[in-house]
Amino acid sequence: MSWFDQFTTRYFETTGARIHARVSPGTPDGRPVLLLLHGFPQSHVMWHRVAQQLQQHYYLVMPDLRGYGDSEKAPGRADHSNYSKRAMALDMVEIMAMLGVTSFYVCGHDRGGRVAHRLALDHPQRVLQLCVIDIAPTLDMYAATDFEFARAYEHWFHLIQPEPFPETLIGGNPLAYLHAKLGGWGSTSLDYIEASALAEYERCFVQPETIHAMCEDYRASAGIDLEHDRESRAKGEKIACATLVLWGERGVVNRLFDPVTLWQAQCEQRVSGQLLPAGHFIPEEWPNPTAGALLDFFEPTA
Repeated sequence: MSWFDQFTTRYFETTGARIHARVSPGTPDGRPVLLLLHGFPQSHVMWHRVAQQLQQHYYLVMPDLRGYGDSEKAPGRADHSNYSKRAMALDMVEIMAMLGVTSFYVCGHDRGGRVAHRLALDHPQRVLQLCVIDIAPTLDMYAATDFEFARAYEHWFHLIQPEPFPETLIGGNPLAYLHAKLGGWGSTSLDYIEASALAEYERCFVQPETIHAMCEDYRASAGIDLEHDRESRAKGEKIACATLVLWGERGVVNRLFDPVTLWQAQCEQRVSGQLLPAGHFIPEEWPNPTAGALLDFFEPTA
C-alpha cells in the first residue's frame, strides 16, 4: 500500500494480544507522538489520507485494535473482558512503552474513541490531549436508547447477542454486511473510500475470527465496559486533559445527541468541538479538515 510506504510495519506483543501497527520510522527523537485509533468495521488503514498530512508534524502510531485488521483475534472470554476498552487501552500503553514513549496525544474514531476515553481515564498521566471523533460516551448513548437510536444503530443490539447468532448471520454474506455499514450512518455510497482501502477492509472482515472479535468488542461495550464506566462515574473520575470532539453533520450522533455537552460532563477542562460536513466516517470522507483540526489542537512543534 503506497500510502504507508514511509511507515514501518510492527508487531507488538502486549500482555493481552499481538498487535499490528504502522509507525513512523525511527524513534520519536523529541517529536510529539500521536496515537491514532480506528473504529468499526475498519482498521488502521482508515487514517491513510490523514496520515499523509500529519507525518511531518508528529511521530505517528497507528495500530489495529485487538480483533481488527491484522492484530490478534482471540476467542472472547465468558465476560468478554479481553475485548473490554480497558484491555484495549492497556495494549496502547504497553505499545508506547515499547517505543520508549511515556506521554502522547490520542485521537480515536468510533470504537477507537471509546478505547481512547478509557485510556484517558485509566492512564491520565500518559494522555497529553484527547480527540474523539463522532461518538458520545457509551453509557450515555445506551441510557438514551429509543426507537430512533435503535433503528439507526441496530448493530449495537444485534452484535451483542450471544455467540454464535450474529457471527452466523454476518458470516452468510460478510461483504454485503461490510458494505452496508461503510455506506451507512450518513454516507450515501462507498465512493469516499479508495478501492485499495476497501480491499483491505474486505480482506480482514471476511475472516470468521474477525467477525467474532468485532462481536466481542460490542458485547464488552454492552457489559463490562458499562460496569467500568459506572465505576468511574461513581468515583468522580473524569478526563483530566484538554479534549476535542469532532462529529459529522449527517451522522447519527449529530441527529440524536449533543456530543459536546455529554463529553463536557465527563471532562475536567473545557471541551472544544467542531461539526464537519460529513457522515460518520469523517477521516476518510473529509480528511483535509480532519487533519487541520488535529494540527490546530495538538500543536505540533515542527
